[in-house]
Amino acid sequence: QVQPVESGGGSVQAGGSLRLSCTAPGFTSKTCGMAWYRQPAGKQREWVSGITIDDRTLYADSVKGRFTMSKDKVRDTVYLQMNSLKPEDTAMYSCRACGTYWGQGTQVTVSS
Repeated sequence: QVQPVESGGGSVQAGGSLRLSCTAPGFTSKTCGMAWYRQPAGKQREWVSGITIDDRTLYADSVKGRFTMSKDKVRDTVYLQMNSLKPEDTAMYSCRACGTYWGQGTQVTVSS
């Protein structure tokens, strides 16, 4: 069973940037779509962005223009570059591979 591994979370001030990484050992991002989700404390998980097999990217309206998702096919890794962060971006961010496999998540905290 493949379990993606996320990294790159942390604490930043509003307006700052972070880059999240998601690596799925034994799995290649070349064969499945990958997606990022987030779950603020006490709230439901929400979809943030996705990247298809043919490298098309999709974004939730709340992050469009601020977040950029990309993939490194050699390293089996996808990234989420997050710029102009807002306090409302604070959440546990998780990676999902093939619509099935979830990582443990990485916490992002944005202070005002």
